[in-house]
Amino acid sequence: MPAPKNVLAFVMAGGEGSRLHPLTANRCKPAVPFNGKHRIVDFVLSNLVNSEIYSTYLLVQYKSQSLIEHVRQTWTMARFMPQHFITCVPPQMRNGPEWFQGTADAVYQNIHLIESMKPDIVAVFGADHIYRMDIRQMIDFHIQSNAHASVATLPVRLAQSDQFGIVEIDDNNRITDFMEKPKTCKPMPGSTTHALGSMGNYIFNADVLLDQLRKMKEDGTSDFGKHILPSMVKSHKLVAYDFDTNHIPGTEPYEEHAYWRDVGTIDAYFEAHFDTLGAAPKFRMTNAKWPIYASPDQAESAQIENGVINRSVVGSGSIVDGAALDHAMLRRSVHVDRGARLEHCIVMERTRIGRGAQVHRAIIDQDNDVPAGERIGLDLEHDRRRFHVTPSGIVVVPAGYFRAGVRHATVPAARPALRTGKGRLEVVA
Repeated sequence: MPAPKNVLAFVMAGGEGSRLHPLTANRCKPAVPFNGKHRIVDFVLSNLVNSEIYSTYLLVQYKSQSLIEHVRQTWTMARFMPQHFITCVPPQMRNGPEWFQGTADAVYQNIHLIESMKPDIVAVFGADHIYRMDIRQMIDFHIQSNAHASVATLPVRLAQSDQFGIVEIDDNNRITDFMEKPKTCKPMPGSTTHALGSMGNYIFNADVLLDQLRKMKEDGTSDFGKHILPSMVKSHKLVAYDFDTNHIPGTEPYEEHAYWRDVGTIDAYFEAHFDTLGAAPKFRMTNAKWPIYASPDQAESAQIENGVINRSVVGSGSIVDGAALDHAMLRRSVHVDRGARLEHCIVMERTRIGRGAQVHRAIIDQDNDVPAGERIGLDLEHDRRRFHVTPSGIVVVPAGYFRAGVRHATVPAARPALRTGKGRLEVVA
């Protein structure tokens, strides 16, 4: 299905991601690493490119340097089509010394980009979700519905309605009400437990969007979910696009249909990683017909010398030397020493796990040198005195903690977890 030729995309990549702290202490939410070699922003950008939408502006703001560098290194559009682009745009302050005040204000401050490109359709998408989506199918629905704007939607639990934009629709999928993060709301048709939630992905007719942005400025408002979309319900035709109808080529029967995860909290981010593991994962990272692109990999191949590995990912340049990994996600250049045991954990770049260390239900951010015999995730009261621990018991070790001279006393080296012969690798399916 070809997308309309003249589509311009804005990706809202300025989010602070405060609920992901300390992972966002030095980077913005879209730049947070995900899986073995990706970052969160790679999912929306891959969806756009796979949907043959090649003209994209990323509107960045909060601690954006690592995101800008990642896009520069990974998303050189010459890889796809030389005459198109993916470009990061920080606040230009063309209208005065003012940061982006909201999602719609971020687009308004770059309204000249719409005016100069003169697109037929403008796609406004978020940058902080894990999913695959053929955006052409949503645009086709938008055009066939003769709509002024379309909102991608999916069911959300009523108890979670205060975390989403909530829409009400008629029998023809026309939106009759749009409420941003209401405390209470009505269930969606045919359900007593779920409401229809906005995914934060919108399609606009370009002329309608320009009019709404100018009106917004006159009214002193700033946000799509809080202001523009609710005000358009009575004056324009807004329709809800059902994400469940979106079909991705190459999806396996065992995968969760219409998989979409908001990874805005540590717990959600942690659990989404493990949805990608196993022989029949809920979300398969490898799909040649709809790839999720990652930065070019310059590291050497991973090395495994003696180990027991169960449902784990070992990133390039990593070394596992006589250690046990069970549901572990190692990114690039991680070294796990002999006798260490990692269970249900994520370890980021340039980190070493010392001999006999034990790590359980934890996220170890980059540039750490975890001491031999260290125990993380096994004594939560002790961990709370030095790390961030979520209510569900996930421990987050900040970047560089074990290289900043603030490490706590460690326990004696644990008994080696493995006794394997030299050169032996046991992989448990």
